[in-house]
This record gives sequence, structure tokens and C-alpha cells, in this order.
Amino acid sequence: MHALFEDAGKFLAGRILSEADASSQIELASGKRVKVKAANVLLKFEKPEPAELMAKAEAIAASVELDLAWEFAPEEEFGFADIARDYFSESAPLSEQAGMLFALYGAPHYFRRAGKGRFKKAPAEILQQALAAIEKKKQLQAQIDAWAQELVAGTCPPAIREQLYKILFKPDKNAPEYKAVVEASRSAQKAPLELLQAAGAIDSAYQFHWKRFLFENFPKGTAFPAVTAPQPPADLPLAAVQAYSIDDSMTTEIDDALSVQGLGTGTVTVGIHIAAPGLAITPGSDLDKLGRARLSTVYMPGYKITMLPDEVVQIYTLDEGRANPAVSLYVTYDEATLEVKDKVTKLERVPVAVNFRHDKLDHIVTEAWLQDPSIQVENTPQPLLDKREELSFLHRLAQHLKAGREQVRGKPENFSRPDYTFRLDGNGDNEPQGHETVSITVRKRGAPLDLIVAEAAIVANSTWGLMLAEYGVPGIYRSQASLAPGVKVRMSTKALPHAGIGVKAYSWATSPLRRYTDLVNQWQIIACARHGATAALAAPFKPKDAELFGIISSFDGAYSAYNGYQAGMERFWTLKYLEQNAITELDGAVIKDNGPNGVLVRADSLPLVISVAGAQALPRGARVRVKLGEIDEITLDIHGTVTERLDDPQDPSDDAPLDDSADDEEDVAGPIAIAVDVNESDSPSADNSNP
Repeated sequence: MHALFEDAGKFLAGRILSEADASSQIELASGKRVKVKAANVLLKFEKPEPAELMAKAEAIAASVELDLAWEFAPEEEFGFADIARDYFSESAPLSEQAGMLFALYGAPHYFRRAGKGRFKKAPAEILQQALAAIEKKKQLQAQIDAWAQELVAGTCPPAIREQLYKILFKPDKNAPEYKAVVEASRSAQKAPLELLQAAGAIDSAYQFHWKRFLFENFPKGTAFPAVTAPQPPADLPLAAVQAYSIDDSMTTEIDDALSVQGLGTGTVTVGIHIAAPGLAITPGSDLDKLGRARLSTVYMPGYKITMLPDEVVQIYTLDEGRANPAVSLYVTYDEATLEVKDKVTKLERVPVAVNFRHDKLDHIVTEAWLQDPSIQVENTPQPLLDKREELSFLHRLAQHLKAGREQVRGKPENFSRPDYTFRLDGNGDNEPQGHETVSITVRKRGAPLDLIVAEAAIVANSTWGLMLAEYGVPGIYRSQASLAPGVKVRMSTKALPHAGIGVKAYSWATSPLRRYTDLVNQWQIIACARHGATAALAAPFKPKDAELFGIISSFDGAYSAYNGYQAGMERFWTLKYLEQNAITELDGAVIKDNGPNGVLVRADSLPLVISVAGAQALPRGARVRVKLGEIDEITLDIHGTVTERLDDPQDPSDDAPLDDSADDEEDVAGPIAIAVDVNESDSPSADNSNP
């Protein structure tokens, strides 16, 4: 005797070995023996053999017209054998009964299961809804199949092109566009990104990186809504100084300027003047919300996305030829010893005489030029000559301040790497397209004008950070517990030492037009300048204000993303530079072991770190010549092979110098992490159950 039974949603048949009231022992064709509850046995039969019955039943089930079977079915509950006799014939054989069972079980939209081979037909309106949904699903699958075929054939359907970045990075895995990419990847046996590139979904590598960045960080675009920028207070006193800023020619958000008074008197007062949008923009205002949404200006070669609208920036930027609202820190020094005599913070309008551009002046303003008044350089602008004595004092002061910080640090700062400036020719002020001609110029770190500006900013940020703490006003700080390996800089609301800079506290307050944290700190500093000891009561953010922690968290994430994009785009344009100038070899220095991938080599004359295979034996600092391989502009990757070692392995004196940041070097190249999983199986649904 044989039995047909249900087991975990599947129908099986086998030979009955033994029977009891509640269960039977059944042997399957495979030889496996199973214990089956009596309630799960649906048919018993002697002939045909179980395998033959199952094959005939499956063929019959496929031929059943479900619409007709639904019409035949009674309104009340019924058994599968009953409807088999109604549908086929009164003497429906075993195979037709089993075939009807399989057909009913596989069509839950027509027939609802009522247990042990019994069913009840679905109401007409529910059936129509289910059939409509099934038809829609069929059409959708047909669309998915068509899109997948187009992709495999090398054409990208418009719907997938429009959804490209969502599909790759934040997909809805039930969306037909996503499913088409997965299906095509499986069919073509290509990685999704490779498949989409071949199908022309990615217009250019540059646009791929740019649009991905916008998708992840500016999903609503970079345009600003219409806003009205408030004017600064009209009653600010006018400072009795003639200040000047020092920036790159591309800088439009001029945050800081300097002034010097009292040279030759024995007591010199240095003014550090910071643009003051915080005197007009109020917390919670529409402009504040804009700044808080963006958190920082985004920089990249040839372009930037500003934190605030340009018309707002122009009101508060420290433009030459006008008196600008500013938060000023005046530090009085003994002219001979450079001992600090006094510090005072003022809210005022500061006349700015000139906006110096260091990229046009670095060849003039050298250490020798600053130290020796007799040195003359042809075509020196008159405004620079007018400020030569002041700049000489500021440079002497900056060197003194740097030496003092290094004493606190316990070792000198060592940044031997140069800075690089990127210029794109061909896009003007417009968004780059990726085909522009790029030039990369080298600028030595610690150039005199850089040093002057950097040390002034450190004085302001550390002084104001300590002032906030003294008045019990919370601020946003950057701190570093020590210079020990692995101890990183972190942001907090406490005035803690910054070991890397060598100061007791370090707030961010000198770039309020470009960083939201600085604008927040400026509001707090303004409260201190206006209210002194009672500032904590008047400041917008109170001690332990949870909103400050939220700002820090948001800023950290955004700033990291923006810096990562800037680094990626600098690498993109560096690779373009190699291509445009047909550079096939580079000299560089080994900076780090890269495990099985060899070593990382930093180029001597370009801002480029590359992975060099097969060079694990080379020590850190070894100088090498590298032959460059192919460039991948999507992964921003380029590999190389060492062709020659340039230093003497036995003489460490000719090794390349490695600066303080070498240990933190990150290689931005590598595989693009996408969210398309071609190995993920589709979830089963009720309407495609397999009996």
C-alpha cells in the first residue's frame, strides 16, 4: 500500500511500512523513512507506483483551467476529490484527484486552504483583485526582463539611468530597476558597476563621482532658497586700524584679517579680526537653518559649494575698501621680548585696506625679504611695501609662537610635504565637467605668509576657547589627549588640551563664513564680549545643551564626507594630470607597508599615493622610481612597479624625510562599495508556491 501525504508544504508519496491510529511509517523512493501524522495522509493507493502517480498528477495539475474549476466549486467548503469528480468525471481516477489537489494547492488566490485536502473558493471580488495583482506582477517581471536584456546587450534603459545612484548606493531592493540590474549582472556574469559602465549608464568618471556625492549629501541639489540676509548692527564702533587679509586668489569667503599698531613704541598690539555673521544671523533663523543643513563649505579643485549663499557672504566677508563687522581679538605684546601684556575682545567695524593674495606674493614675501629691508623685488605692489614692516613683525611673532607651541608639544612640528594648488582651465566659474586641463603647482608648507595667518588663528582659537571656559559658556572644541600613536583629535564641548597643536584649549572660531561650528562658537564669544561674567545667562547655548552635541555629531559626519570628497577629486585631477602630460614614471618614497599589495609610495612632485606591488622588502623612507600602470578613473586607482631604487640602502642619510602626518596616510583608491547584491536570493511569495 502507498500513500500521498503533505510534509511542510510539499506533497510526497511512498510505500507504507506500518500504520497506527495517529501516524504511519512511510518509505520514500530515496529509501528515506519518515513518520507521517494520519491527518497529513491525503490518499492511499496500491497502484500505480508513487513516482508514476506524482508525475501524472503534476502534468494534470498544469492542465487544470482554474477559472473553470472555480466556477465548478461549491460555495461551501469542499474536498479536492469532490471537485475532481465535478471537473473531470464522476469516476475521476486517482491521478486526476491528485492532479486537482496539486492545482488547488498551487492557486491560493482562487482557493483558500481549509486543512487536510479541503478548500473554500475565494469570493469573486477578492479573486479579481488577486488576478489583477498577478497580471501586474507578470507585466512588471516582463519589464524587468526587457531592461535586463537591454543592459546585457550594452544599452542602459532611461529608467535605470535616472535611478542609477539610488540603485548603486541606497537601493529599494523591491524596485524593478534594481531587480533588472541584478538579473542582468547574473545573466552577463559581470559585476554590476562593470555592467552599467559597459551599457553607458555612466557618462563620465567625473560625473559619476560628482553625482554620487550630490546624491549622498545634497539630494535636493545645491541651489539655495530665496532668503533675506540681515544687515549687521549699525551702532558698531569703528576700529582705529587699517587691516589686511591674506588668502588665496580663489578665496571669496574672507573670514580673517590682521592689523598691527604701535611699532617702534616698545608695545605692539596685534589685531586678529574675524568676519562676524554672528552679529546679524540669529540662532533659529532661516539663514541659521541653511548653515546648519550644510555645516561647511565643500571644496574641490575648480569649484566649491558654499555653506551660505553668496549674497549673504558678500555682506559679511572682509572685503577691502570698506569697514566690515568683526569680532576682534587685540593682543598686546612687548615689542622686544614678545611677552603678552594684554588681551581684549571687541565687537566693531574694521576698515580693511587690502586683500592680499599669497599666490601672487609668495615669490616676494620670503624670510630674507622680511628680515632684510634692503632687499628689493621688482614689481612689488605698493600696498605690500606699505605693510612690509608690520609683516616683518608678524613673521617674527609667528616664529616665536610656533617655537613656544613646539616646546609644549615636546617636539618640533615636522610637515615636510608641500601643499599643492589645483587650477582648471576650461570651466571658468562653472561646475567642472571632467575634461578641463588641470595644472598643479607646488607650494612649500610653512611659507612666511602661511605661518603668519596660521599662528594668528591659533592665538584666536585658543584664547577664545579659554575665555568661554572662564565664563562658563559652552563651546565646540577640538582636543587631543597626547601625541601617542592612535590618539586622535576629537570634538567636544569641553576646553581640553590639544597636544598636537600645543595649546591648553582650542576652539574653532576663525572661519564662521565657512564652518558652522565656528558660527556657533562666534555666537557664544559675542555673548562673552557683551556680557562678561553673566555671559552664560545670555549665550544662545547653555551648559550641557543637548543641541550642541547634535551639532558636533552632524558636523563630524558632514565634514568627514566633504573632506573625503575633496581628497577624491584631488586624486581624480592628479590622475588626469598624469594622463594629460603623458607621465609614465614617477619618483617617490615608501611610506607604509601595504600588506599583500606591496607598499604605498608617495610621489615626490605630485599629491599622489600609489600601491606598488612586489616591493614588500623596501623599508619606510626608501626612495624609488615607479613605472605607472593603467588608470581607473572610477575607482581612482593606479598601480605601479618599482624599476629602480634611488637611495643607498646602506646610507640612511639619503632616505626621504617623513613628516608627522605620514602615519595617518590613507589611500583613497580602491573598489567602490555599492549596495547591489547579485547573490541575494529573492524571497518566496505565496502565489508561486511549489506543491
